[in-house]
Amino acid sequence: MFSIEARAKINLTLDVLGKRPDGYHEVEMIMQSIALADVLHFSLHDEIVLISEVEGVDDCKDNLIYKTAMKLKSLYSVDKGAQITLEKNIPVAAGLAGGSADAAATLQGLNKLWNLNLAMDTLCEIGAELGSDIPFCLRGGTMLAQGRGEVLSSLPLMPECYVILAKPNVGVSTAWVYGNYDGTKVNDHPQTKMLIEQLSKKNFEGVASLLCNVLESVTIKKCNEITELKEKMLEFGAKASLMSGSGPTVFGLVNDKEKAEYIARELEKISSARIIVTRTV
Repeated sequence: MFSIEARAKINLTLDVLGKRPDGYHEVEMIMQSIALADVLHFSLHDEIVLISEVEGVDDCKDNLIYKTAMKLKSLYSVDKGAQITLEKNIPVAAGLAGGSADAAATLQGLNKLWNLNLAMDTLCEIGAELGSDIPFCLRGGTMLAQGRGEVLSSLPLMPECYVILAKPNVGVSTAWVYGNYDGTKVNDHPQTKMLIEQLSKKNFEGVASLLCNVLESVTIKKCNEITELKEKMLEFGAKASLMSGSGPTVFGLVNDKEKAEYIARELEKISSARIIVTRTV
């Protein structure tokens, strides 16, 4: 048996450029890996078996881990199975790419377990067919994502900092958020090139000043707590605060661990949201 971490992500920027002929949205976003991670344990088995304490995951044929395993098994005519045990730490339906991270770890884990020796580019191609965020979750770091999110360009690494996550007690469907997005009602869009310049200069405060996510315009209507959490994070000392992905998780950035832990404690006093302190990686 061996284990692989499946790291979550946040979006430093997220812009929707329009609707594509294939029904997806054309996006441009800067994505950043964080230390918060699920852990997947792999061992050989006669069949594909998924074990988890998360309700509804065990033996769920619709689960992305299971679908990923079956796709890889079919593509390469693998005559073995695998037992995959999931330790879930990333909140579900949170805008943190937890499902995509698990699928990415599944591709990496089974590539090793089944001795497939597939290159990273091949894993990313397979992953892109299963979910737009999976290629990023395979590569990690700081990246510009374009197309429907699967076209990746490496960027200068984000200056290491601490991240306070606040996940309200509500789940949000990514499909619902994109389906209700109306670009004509959005005034502020990310200044992506400027943020990349700040990354090049390793300017933490410059990066923090340019965070922007157009999908806030949709998700806030369903979860008013997002606005309050953003305001409180700033009030308690975060350099910047933003909703990640399609939400509803809000994150704040600071470059001091003690400050991050202080903000987390203050948020726990006023909110029922799940609060997590982590860092960029």
